Parts: sequence; C-alpha cells; structure tokens
Amino acid sequence: MKRSKRYREALTKIDQDKQYGLKDAIALFKEIATAKFSESLEVHIRLGVDPRHADQQVRSTVVLPHGTGVTKKVLVLAMGEKVKEAEEAGADIVGGEDLVQKITGGWMDFDAVIATPDMMKSVGRLGKILGPRGLMPSAKTGTVTFEVANAIQEVKAGRVEFRVDKAGIIHNFIGKKEFELSKLFENAKALLQAILKARPASVKGTYVKGISIAPTMGPGIALDVVATTKEIA
Repeated sequence: MKRSKRYREALTKIDQDKQYGLKDAIALFKEIATAKFSESLEVHIRLGVDPRHADQQVRSTVVLPHGTGVTKKVLVLAMGEKVKEAEEAGADIVGGEDLVQKITGGWMDFDAVIATPDMMKSVGRLGKILGPRGLMPSAKTGTVTFEVANAIQEVKAGRVEFRVDKAGIIHNFIGKKEFELSKLFENAKALLQAILKARPASVKGTYVKGISIAPTMGPGIALDVVATTKEIA
C-alpha cells in the first residue's frame, strides 16, 4: 500500500521494536497527529476471548471524564410523559412511532438512540437498520430505560459504548489531538479500566493480549500491556 509522505514521516518517529507506556504513547500520538483536521485518538484492544460464544461477549459503556470532543445528536424514542422529560433533558429529537417510520424510510440524521422499554416493540423492527451502525438501543448499554434524562445527560457528557468485534478486538476513539495529554490519559484510563472490569468469568488465561493507539490518519503505536495495566491501576 502506498503511504503519504506525512504518514511515512510519522512512522519514522515510532520505534517499531518498542512497546510504549500509555503516557509516552499519548505524547507520541500528539506529535504524529499532523493532519489538517482534528484527528481523534483511537484505542484498539485485542482480547483473549472467543466472541462466537455468548458467555465471552464483552460489551458495556463508560463515561469518559473529558468526553470525546464530539457533540452527539441524541434521538429519544418515547411516549407519554417521557417525551416531555426527554425534551427538557436536552434531547435533540424526540418522538415515537412517527420517528420509527421515518428511520424505516432511510432517515439517519442522529448519532445516538435512547428508547423507553414501552417503545421496544416498535423499535425492535429497526434492528437491521440500527444494529450494523451500532445504534440499536440496548438495556446492557443503558439506552433502553425509563430514566431518559440520566441517559441523555450521560451520552452528552461523553458516554461511549465498547464492544468486542468478531476478531476479538475493541475499537474506540477517546478524544481529539487538541486535548491536553492529561485529559487523554484519563479518558484512556477510564476506558481500559472499564474493559478490564468487563472481563467475562468464562475467560481463561490472558485477557488483554495487545493494546495500540493511533491517530485517525496515522500509524499505530504498540503499548506494553503490563506497564499500561500498572499505569492505570
């Protein structure tokens, strides 16, 4: 694959034979994130799980202390008094069956979806549309709830979902290059601690097999798993 000059220059700053500590890796990220737009800090964690087994799925949410740097447009599917509660809590779009029909027709102008349990009979029809995009409401991630105000506030404050993919890897972005190093570290710490806490009881042996971080348009930086685990303890 042909790489850009900027990418190749960034690659020369990374010691390919070294595994970095978390703070050192984030400092290096800030040095190599030189694209003309605001690059995100991506975190990739390879886990020793077999996602084919239901008891080895790793999926949950975490509120990043400093947010992601991205303001999400929140859609709430609700009825009755919960509609007003959602509007007062700052939801960007609120509705019921009308919005379900609109989404079925192809409308997707939102970044997060929260639904009340009494709407799930209708929302269930959206699984094939919202699921592949990671937007399907779920009780496991706190997006199916009658506590809509709290859910909206958490999403707006920087709550992110993490979920292992078919290859056993979790991919998330946790902030922008203009964030202070300390804030990026605290966001990374929150995510990694949440993933460690979500370890399935059925997993034997090494749980976290590898961690790397990277800017949106740059090369990856390998982390020392043992050193990083100690840093975030």
